[in-house]
Amino acid sequence: MNNARTDIDVLRVFCGPAGDHGNALGVVRDGRRFPDEGSRQTLAKELGFSETVFVDDPERGKLEIYTPGLRLPFAGHPLVGAAWLLDVEILELAVGDVFARGDGEFTWITAEAGWAPPRTLRQYGSAQEVDALAVPEPGEWVYAWSWQDEAAGRVRARAFPGRGDGIDEDEATGAAALLLTHRLGRSLNISQGRGSQILTAPGADDTIDIGGRVRLQETVHR
Repeated sequence: MNNARTDIDVLRVFCGPAGDHGNALGVVRDGRRFPDEGSRQTLAKELGFSETVFVDDPERGKLEIYTPGLRLPFAGHPLVGAAWLLDVEILELAVGDVFARGDGEFTWITAEAGWAPPRTLRQYGSAQEVDALAVPEPGEWVYAWSWQDEAAGRVRARAFPGRGDGIDEDEATGAAALLLTHRLGRSLNISQGRGSQILTAPGADDTIDIGGRVRLQETVHR
Protein backbone atom coordinates (compact mmCIF):
# COMPACT_ATOMS: atom_id res chain seq x y z
CA MET A 1 0.00 0.00 0.00
CA ASN A 2 1.24 3.50 -0.84
CA ASN A 3 2.35 5.30 2.34
CA ALA A 4 1.54 8.81 1.03
CA ARG A 5 -1.44 10.53 2.61
CA THR A 6 -4.77 9.64 1.04
CA ASP A 7 -7.87 11.80 1.27
CA ILE A 8 -11.09 9.82 1.62
CA ASP A 9 -14.45 11.54 1.28
CA VAL A 10 -17.08 10.04 3.56
CA LEU A 11 -20.58 10.52 2.16
CA ARG A 12 -24.04 9.73 3.45
CA VAL A 13 -26.17 8.33 0.62
CA PHE A 14 -29.97 8.06 0.53
CA CYS A 15 -30.42 10.56 3.34
CA GLY A 16 -33.85 11.23 4.81
CA PRO A 17 -35.90 14.37 4.07
CA ALA A 18 -34.12 16.30 6.83
CA GLY A 19 -30.69 15.31 5.46
CA ASP A 20 -30.06 12.82 8.25
CA HIS A 21 -29.39 9.08 8.19
CA GLY A 22 -28.19 7.64 4.86
CA ASN A 23 -25.63 4.90 4.33
CA ALA A 24 -21.96 5.76 4.84
CA LEU A 25 -19.72 5.51 1.78
CA GLY A 26 -15.97 5.97 1.50
CA VAL A 27 -14.68 7.44 -1.77
CA VAL A 28 -10.98 7.32 -2.61
CA ARG A 29 -10.73 9.95 -5.35
CA ASP A 30 -7.18 8.97 -6.34
CA GLY A 31 -7.49 5.23 -6.81
CA ARG A 32 -3.97 5.10 -8.26
CA ARG A 33 -2.63 5.09 -4.70
CA PHE A 34 -4.16 1.62 -4.36
CA PRO A 35 -3.28 0.04 -7.70
CA ASP A 36 -4.23 -3.58 -7.08
CA GLU A 37 -7.13 -5.56 -5.69
CA GLY A 38 -5.24 -6.58 -2.55
CA SER A 39 -4.44 -3.03 -1.41
CA ARG A 40 -7.99 -1.89 -2.15
CA GLN A 41 -9.48 -4.79 -0.25
CA THR A 42 -7.24 -4.06 2.72
CA LEU A 43 -8.28 -0.41 2.88
CA ALA A 44 -11.98 -1.24 2.48
CA LYS A 45 -11.70 -3.62 5.42
CA GLU A 46 -9.85 -1.04 7.53
CA LEU A 47 -12.45 1.64 6.81
CA GLY A 48 -15.31 -0.72 7.64
CA PHE A 49 -18.00 0.93 5.51
CA SER A 50 -20.51 -1.30 3.78
CA GLU A 51 -18.85 -0.14 0.53
CA THR A 52 -15.80 1.88 -0.50
CA VAL A 53 -15.31 3.33 -3.99
CA PHE A 54 -11.92 3.67 -5.69
CA VAL A 55 -11.94 6.23 -8.52
CA ASP A 56 -9.53 5.36 -11.33
CA ASP A 57 -10.53 8.19 -13.70
CA PRO A 58 -12.70 10.99 -12.26
CA GLU A 59 -13.43 12.61 -15.63
CA ARG A 60 -14.68 9.35 -17.16
CA GLY A 61 -16.29 8.19 -13.94
CA LYS A 62 -14.31 4.94 -13.99
CA LEU A 63 -14.34 3.23 -10.60
CA GLU A 64 -14.41 0.00 -8.59
CA ILE A 65 -16.51 -0.92 -5.54
CA TYR A 66 -15.37 -2.96 -2.52
CA THR A 67 -17.08 -4.22 0.63
CA PRO A 68 -14.91 -5.14 3.65
CA GLY A 69 -14.63 -8.64 2.20
CA LEU A 70 -15.04 -8.60 -1.59
CA ARG A 71 -15.19 -6.57 -4.78
CA LEU A 72 -18.65 -5.88 -6.20
CA PRO A 73 -19.37 -5.52 -9.92
CA PHE A 74 -22.36 -3.30 -9.13
CA ALA A 75 -23.95 -1.63 -6.11
CA GLY A 76 -26.51 1.17 -5.87
CA HIS A 77 -25.57 3.46 -3.02
CA PRO A 78 -21.86 3.71 -4.03
CA LEU A 79 -22.86 4.77 -7.55
CA VAL A 80 -25.39 7.36 -6.43
CA GLY A 81 -22.78 8.76 -4.05
CA ALA A 82 -19.99 8.74 -6.63
CA ALA A 83 -22.22 10.40 -9.26
CA TRP A 84 -23.01 13.20 -6.81
CA LEU A 85 -19.38 13.70 -5.77
CA LEU A 86 -17.79 13.49 -9.22
CA ASP A 87 -20.62 15.35 -11.00
CA VAL A 88 -20.45 13.16 -14.10
CA GLU A 89 -23.14 11.91 -16.47
CA ILE A 90 -21.69 8.42 -16.93
CA LEU A 91 -20.03 6.02 -14.51
CA GLU A 92 -17.86 3.34 -16.10
CA LEU A 93 -18.09 -0.12 -14.53
CA ALA A 94 -17.01 -3.54 -15.71
CA VAL A 95 -20.70 -4.49 -16.14
CA GLY A 96 -21.41 -1.46 -18.35
CA ASP A 97 -22.04 2.27 -18.32
CA VAL A 98 -24.34 3.71 -15.64
CA PHE A 99 -26.04 6.98 -16.56
CA ALA A 100 -26.38 9.61 -13.85
CA ARG A 101 -28.22 12.90 -13.39
CA GLY A 102 -29.19 15.32 -10.66
CA ASP A 103 -32.38 17.30 -10.17
CA GLY A 104 -31.22 19.60 -7.38
CA GLU A 105 -32.39 17.54 -4.41
CA PHE A 106 -31.84 14.00 -5.63
CA THR A 107 -29.05 12.26 -7.54
CA TRP A 108 -30.21 9.51 -9.90
CA ILE A 109 -28.58 6.58 -11.66
CA THR A 110 -30.04 4.34 -14.36
CA ALA A 111 -29.00 0.69 -14.16
CA GLU A 112 -30.01 -2.64 -15.60
CA ALA A 113 -31.85 -4.97 -13.28
CA GLY A 114 -29.59 -7.86 -14.28
CA TRP A 115 -26.53 -6.11 -12.88
CA ALA A 116 -27.70 -6.41 -9.28
CA PRO A 117 -26.31 -9.34 -7.26
CA PRO A 118 -28.87 -11.93 -6.09
CA ARG A 119 -30.87 -10.98 -3.01
CA THR A 120 -33.62 -12.74 -1.09
CA LEU A 121 -36.60 -10.37 -1.16
CA ARG A 122 -38.76 -11.37 1.81
CA GLN A 123 -42.14 -9.71 2.20
CA TYR A 124 -43.81 -9.19 5.60
CA GLY A 125 -47.34 -8.24 6.48
CA SER A 126 -46.63 -4.90 8.12
CA ALA A 127 -43.95 -2.31 8.77
CA GLN A 128 -44.13 -3.24 12.43
CA GLU A 129 -43.08 -6.81 11.61
CA VAL A 130 -40.11 -5.51 9.63
CA ASP A 131 -39.13 -3.16 12.47
CA ALA A 132 -39.22 -6.02 14.99
CA LEU A 133 -36.87 -8.31 13.06
CA ALA A 134 -33.64 -9.43 14.69
CA VAL A 135 -30.45 -9.65 12.64
CA PRO A 136 -30.38 -13.17 11.14
CA GLU A 137 -27.40 -15.46 11.19
CA PRO A 138 -24.88 -14.98 8.34
CA GLY A 139 -25.35 -16.96 5.16
CA GLU A 140 -28.15 -15.31 3.18
CA TRP A 141 -28.50 -11.75 1.86
CA VAL A 142 -32.04 -10.78 2.95
CA TYR A 143 -34.05 -7.69 2.00
CA ALA A 144 -37.01 -7.63 4.37
CA TRP A 145 -39.85 -5.39 3.25
CA SER A 146 -43.52 -4.59 3.63
CA TRP A 147 -46.00 -2.13 2.25
CA GLN A 148 -46.59 1.02 4.26
CA ASP A 149 -49.07 2.31 1.68
CA GLU A 150 -49.40 0.04 -1.35
CA ALA A 151 -51.54 2.45 -3.36
CA ALA A 152 -48.90 5.17 -2.96
CA GLY A 153 -45.96 2.80 -3.53
CA ARG A 154 -44.54 3.43 -0.06
CA VAL A 155 -42.37 0.61 1.31
CA ARG A 156 -40.69 -0.12 4.65
CA ALA A 157 -37.47 -2.13 4.32
CA ARG A 158 -34.42 -3.40 6.16
CA ALA A 159 -31.36 -5.10 4.66
CA PHE A 160 -29.24 -7.88 6.16
CA PRO A 161 -26.16 -8.69 4.01
CA GLY A 162 -25.36 -11.91 5.88
CA ARG A 163 -21.70 -11.89 4.79
CA GLY A 164 -20.21 -12.12 8.27
CA ASP A 165 -17.92 -9.16 7.55
CA GLY A 166 -19.09 -6.89 10.38
CA ILE A 167 -21.89 -5.23 8.40
CA ASP A 168 -24.91 -6.83 10.05
CA GLU A 169 -27.45 -4.40 8.59
CA ASP A 170 -27.17 -1.98 5.67
CA GLU A 171 -28.79 1.38 6.31
CA ALA A 172 -29.72 1.89 2.64
CA THR A 173 -29.19 -0.42 -0.34
CA GLY A 174 -29.75 0.60 -3.93
CA ALA A 175 -29.23 -2.81 -5.54
CA ALA A 176 -31.91 -4.48 -3.41
CA ALA A 177 -34.27 -1.57 -4.10
CA LEU A 178 -33.60 -2.08 -7.80
CA LEU A 179 -34.51 -5.75 -7.59
CA LEU A 180 -37.69 -5.04 -5.64
CA THR A 181 -38.72 -2.38 -8.16
CA HIS A 182 -38.09 -4.79 -11.02
CA ARG A 183 -40.17 -7.50 -9.35
CA LEU A 184 -43.10 -5.21 -8.55
CA GLY A 185 -42.90 -3.28 -11.82
CA ARG A 186 -43.71 0.10 -10.31
CA SER A 187 -42.16 3.20 -8.78
CA LEU A 188 -41.35 2.97 -5.09
CA ASN A 189 -40.68 5.33 -2.20
CA ILE A 190 -38.67 3.21 0.25
CA SER A 191 -37.99 4.02 3.89
CA GLN A 192 -35.07 1.86 4.98
CA GLY A 193 -33.03 1.44 8.14
CA ARG A 194 -33.30 4.18 10.74
CA GLY A 195 -34.76 6.73 8.34
CA SER A 196 -33.10 6.65 4.93
CA GLN A 197 -35.11 7.28 1.76
CA ILE A 198 -34.70 5.63 -1.65
CA LEU A 199 -36.78 6.53 -4.71
CA THR A 200 -37.06 4.20 -7.71
CA ALA A 201 -38.83 4.10 -11.05
CA PRO A 202 -38.91 1.47 -13.82
CA GLY A 203 -37.46 2.59 -17.15
CA ALA A 204 -37.13 1.15 -20.63
CA ASP A 205 -35.40 -2.13 -21.51
CA ASP A 206 -35.34 -3.54 -17.95
CA THR A 207 -33.60 -0.47 -16.55
CA ILE A 208 -34.41 1.08 -13.19
CA ASP A 209 -33.86 4.65 -12.02
CA ILE A 210 -32.62 4.89 -8.42
CA GLY A 211 -32.44 8.24 -6.65
CA GLY A 212 -31.59 9.70 -3.29
CA ARG A 213 -30.11 12.60 -1.37
CA VAL A 214 -26.35 12.70 -0.78
CA ARG A 215 -24.28 14.80 1.59
CA LEU A 216 -20.62 15.02 2.49
CA GLN A 217 -20.08 13.94 6.09
CA GLU A 218 -16.33 14.51 6.31
CA THR A 219 -12.99 14.07 4.57
CA VAL A 220 -10.57 11.82 6.40
CA HIS A 221 -6.82 11.50 5.83
CA ARG A 222 -5.05 8.14 5.85
